[in-house]
Amino acid sequence: MIKMKLVSLLFILIFSGIFSCTSETKISGDYIEIRFDNQMHTCVINKYLTASQQPIEFQPSEYIIVDGKPVQDFSTTNTESIPVNDEVGKGIKLVISGNFKNQSMDIEKKAEFRYYSDFSDMIFTSVKYTNRGTNKLNISGWVNNNYTLYTDKTAAEPAFWSYQSGSYESRPDWVLPLPKGFEQQNYMGMNASDYGGGTPVVDVWTKNGGISVGHVENVPKLVSLPISRDSSAGNARLFIQYLQDQQLNSGDSISTFTTFVGVHKGDYYHILAEYSRFMQKKGITFQPFPETAYEPIWCAWGYQRNFNVQEVLGTLPKAKELGFKWAVLDDGWQTAEGDWYLNPSKFPHGDADMISFVNKIHQQGLKAKLWWTPLAVDPGTDLIKNHPDLLLLNKDGSTRDISWWNSYYLCPAYEGTIEYTKKLVQKIIGEWGYDGLKIDGQHLNGVPPCFNPAHHHAYPEQSVEGLPAFFKMIFETARSIKPDAVVEICPCGTAYAFHTMPYMNQPVSSDPESSWQIRLKGKTLKALMGANTPYYGDHIELSDNGNDFASVVGVGAVVGSKFTWPKDRSKRKRSLLTKEKEGKWKKWVAIYEKYQLPKGQYLGELYDIGFDKPETHAILKDSNMYYAFYAKKFSGQVEFRGLKDKDKTYKVIDIANDHELGTITAGDPYMNVEFSDYLLVQVKAE
Repeated sequence: MIKMKLVSLLFILIFSGIFSCTSETKISGDYIEIRFDNQMHTCVINKYLTASQQPIEFQPSEYIIVDGKPVQDFSTTNTESIPVNDEVGKGIKLVISGNFKNQSMDIEKKAEFRYYSDFSDMIFTSVKYTNRGTNKLNISGWVNNNYTLYTDKTAAEPAFWSYQSGSYESRPDWVLPLPKGFEQQNYMGMNASDYGGGTPVVDVWTKNGGISVGHVENVPKLVSLPISRDSSAGNARLFIQYLQDQQLNSGDSISTFTTFVGVHKGDYYHILAEYSRFMQKKGITFQPFPETAYEPIWCAWGYQRNFNVQEVLGTLPKAKELGFKWAVLDDGWQTAEGDWYLNPSKFPHGDADMISFVNKIHQQGLKAKLWWTPLAVDPGTDLIKNHPDLLLLNKDGSTRDISWWNSYYLCPAYEGTIEYTKKLVQKIIGEWGYDGLKIDGQHLNGVPPCFNPAHHHAYPEQSVEGLPAFFKMIFETARSIKPDAVVEICPCGTAYAFHTMPYMNQPVSSDPESSWQIRLKGKTLKALMGANTPYYGDHIELSDNGNDFASVVGVGAVVGSKFTWPKDRSKRKRSLLTKEKEGKWKKWVAIYEKYQLPKGQYLGELYDIGFDKPETHAILKDSNMYYAFYAKKFSGQVEFRGLKDKDKTYKVIDIANDHELGTITAGDPYMNVEFSDYLLVQVKAE
C-alpha cells in the first residue's frame, strides 16, 4: 500500500475568504487533526495544507437526537489525554466530557477520539450519552462525524465526486459526481424487499482530495451514511446516522458505534484501503488467493435456464480452444430454489448424471463451478413444508420476499439454516466434484431483521449481524474439501458488503450495466480486498458493445464470457460466438494470459478516477508498469506516474496491438497520444 505523504487535500474550505479555527483542545497526528471548541464542536484540520487553507469553522459533528430534534451544544467540563496500545497499535486517546441542560433535560456527553500512529490519515470516535436528569428521554438516534464541504465558487462542475455504498434496486454507480440538489441515504439495511447492505464507508472529494466517514464495528450495523449537496450554495455534506427509538431512564446511557473520519489526497481509493487495513488489525482477515481464481471463465448462462446438458458439453472444446480454464453451470440445474434437487429432465439419473457431467468438464482440462443461490426458498417446496422454522420472518410474522426468484428468505443466523446449507456445500464440492461455487443473488448482500420466534434471537438484528458468519461457514466448508476451491459471490449490482468479503476469493463486477461500472468496481474491490485481488469482470457480453475486453484487462480483472456455440437459441443472439467474435475473444484471452495483470499490484492512488482525464489505471507487475487510459476520444498528453528509476529510459508498448509507441523517462514521464475508447500500454525499462 502506498502511503501518500505529499501534497494533501482540500475540504471544508471557503475559497472566498480565510477564517480561524483555533483551539487549545485537540487531538493531533501526522496528517490529520481535530480541534474542539467549548461546545464540543469540532474542526478537522488537514496538515498538508497551509495555514490560510484550513477549515473555516467548528461544526456539531457528534450529537444525540431527542424527540426527533438534535441536541448539539454541550458545555465542555473536562478533557483528558491518555496513551493507548491495543490490537490496532500505539496512539493517543482524547476523552472530552460535557453536558447539556435545560428545564426538561440534563444530558452528559463523553466522547473518545483515538489516533493511531500507524493510521496517519484517520481519527476514530465513540460517544456515550447519559441521562443525568429525572425525566425519561425519548431518544430517536445519534449522529457522528457530521461535516460540510464548501464549494469552490471558481471550480467547474462537477465540483465534487463521491464514493457511495448504499445498495438499491436501481443499481446505481458506486462512484459518481455530485450534482447540486443530490441526496442519497446510503442506508446499510434493506432499501427494497431484497436489496440492502453495503460497505459502511462513504467519501466525498474535490480535485485536491477529500474526506471519508464510516463505522469500524466487526459486524454489519443498520446505520445510514447520507451524502447530499445543497441545491443553491452547492455545499456537500456527509455524516453517519443511527436511528432507533428508545427510552433513556434517569441514570441510563446510550453509546454510539465506533466511527471514523479520514482525509486523503486524490480519490477515495486510499481511505478505503486504509479502512480495510484497520479492520484487518481488528481481526477481519483475508486468506491468500489461490492460483485457480485468476483463470479465465466460460459460463453456460448464455444458454439461460432452459439449457440442455449436451449443448453445454458441446461448447466445452471451443471454450478450451479460446483459452478459458473454467466452465460454470448456471441457473436451471435445480427443480426449485431451496430444495436443490437435480432437474430430472436434465439429469434423469440424479447424482450419477451430475458426477458424470463434472467428470466430462474435467476431461476437457477445465475446472467446474456451479451456480447456487443460498438463503432463498420457493413457495411450495419440500423445504418449506418440512422445515418452516428456517424462514426469516418480518415483525408481523409474514415471510420476506426475494423478488427475482419469487422466493422467501431463510435466516442466516439460525442453526437449522446453517446446517442445511453446510450439507449442500459438502454435496456440491465433495460428492459431485465441483471445484468452485458461483454464489448469486442481490439478497445475499444484506438481510432484514428476523422476528421468527423459533430462532430465539436475542434481538432481531442478529440475522443482520450473522450474515458474514454464514458465508464464513460456506467458504471454510468448501475449502476444507478442496483447498483451492474458488468461491465467487455475485450480489447482483449491490455495493458489496465488506464484512462478507473475507469469505470469497473471487469478487465480480456483478451484472455491470456499463464498462464504467466494471472499472469503478474493480478499483473499489481492489482497495478493500487487496491490490492483487482476482476480481472477475463478469461476462464480457455485459460490457459496452458486448466486447469491451480492454476495460476488463486494463483494470486488472479476470476475463470471462457466456458465449454460445455453434448456435444460439435465444431471440437476441447477443451471446452467439460468430467468426468475427471468435478471433477477438481468442486475441483478448491470450493477452490476458500473457500479462495476467490481476496478479500484479493495482496502484489505485496514482490516478483520480473522477478528476484525472483521461481516466487512468496503473498496475505494477514483474518490475514493469502497465497503464490503461479510457476516453471516448482523446488526443493530447498523458502522464505515466509511478516510475521509480530516474536514470533509465522506458519503452512504451501498446499491448493490445503489440506496437512500440516510443520512449520516456521518469524525469519526463509524458507522451502525446491519440486513441478512441482505450489505450493499454506496458512501460518497460530498457
